Amino acid sequence: MTNINKAELIRALFAAYFSNDRRAVEDVLTEDFRFTSPYDDEIDKATYFARCWRNSDWIERHELERIFVEGNEAFVTYKCIAKGGKRFRNTEFFAFEGDRIRRIDVYFGASYQDGAFVAQKS
Repeated sequence: MTNINKAELIRALFAAYFSNDRRAVEDVLTEDFRFTSPYDDEIDKATYFARCWRNSDWIERHELERIFVEGNEAFVTYKCIAKGGKRFRNTEFFAFEGDRIRRIDVYFGASYQDGAFVAQKS
């Protein structure tokens, strides 16, 4: 798989999230998929969908700002704009196995509401 294809796979994954197409997301993740975020430590695919999957109708849009691919790994930085005016920017690390995603590590960025910074509660 070329770097261009991995970037396109990431774009397709975000489109599937936005359209709430769980099947498309499931199909692109390996069976031994792992997910890590500030709230989750290497959870498996089943736990990821049980804990993290939710309806995407609260999202107005994602703006993919950067995708850097090197070999079987990639970073993507995006801005998420919610329908209520909240905005936040995250960066995600992707590891690939062939044409599927083996792991995603999420790094949260700052949040904003109506243009003002919103401190997050721990």
